[in-house]
Amino acid sequence: MIVKMKNQKLIIANWKMNPSTLEEAKQLFKLTADLAKNSPDAEVVICPPFIYLSNFQFLTSNLQLGAQDCFWENKGAYTGEISLLMLKNLGVQYVIIGHSERRENLNETNDMINKKLKACLKSGLKAVFCVGEKERNESQSHFNFIKEEIESGLKDISWRVFKNIVIAYEPIWAISATVGASAMNPAELSTIVIFIRKVLFDLYKTKKIFDAPILYGGSVDAKNFQDFLNVEGVSGFLIGGASLNPKELSKILAKK
Repeated sequence: MIVKMKNQKLIIANWKMNPSTLEEAKQLFKLTADLAKNSPDAEVVICPPFIYLSNFQFLTSNLQLGAQDCFWENKGAYTGEISLLMLKNLGVQYVIIGHSERRENLNETNDMINKKLKACLKSGLKAVFCVGEKERNESQSHFNFIKEEIESGLKDISWRVFKNIVIAYEPIWAISATVGASAMNPAELSTIVIFIRKVLFDLYKTKKIFDAPILYGGSVDAKNFQDFLNVEGVSGFLIGGASLNPKELSKILAKK
């Protein structure tokens, strides 16, 4: 498993349910692999649909394979599910867990996400733990919402294994797939990053938590990524739509 270099940004490319054919997937993978090869200051993780994972075994030193989800059991009568053992055998290193679209569209609960996180960490894979609010209001209740997601998701997960977790903050109202979405501003993101670290510190009582990677995901593109990357404590991005556009991705990966 790769150890990130200091100042190396982490880019998780979440293809979601795209593209439609294997040929298109292979072309996109090759383009992304070439970009990663020429971007030594970035570790790139490609998360294609499950059906394409077995086709992407040829990874470079800073290109990793990720999965968009997992199940918490390794085998059994669980129709339609994918086990962590299967993913690991395919060379997967990272697993996205608790993505907002699964929480919203498939009714994933904090308890389910906690089970997946525990199973992922037990398997030795890295977990990309997604948290984020659906909306904001004057009462500032989104802070309590995020806190509950973090505390419930990390229930009974020790500091010893937390080192294999990457936090991905994705405000649902800012995700490009959401109607009327627009990226939050860097000042808002800074406030959230500080808050997330405060919640984590209260859980684990160690200053090492301030080195834990936090990614931002929410309408990230070539025009705004640098502003978000300049926010103290942000280690990179969980990217959706822009990861399907090589021109956009090339600018995000470009050395700065």
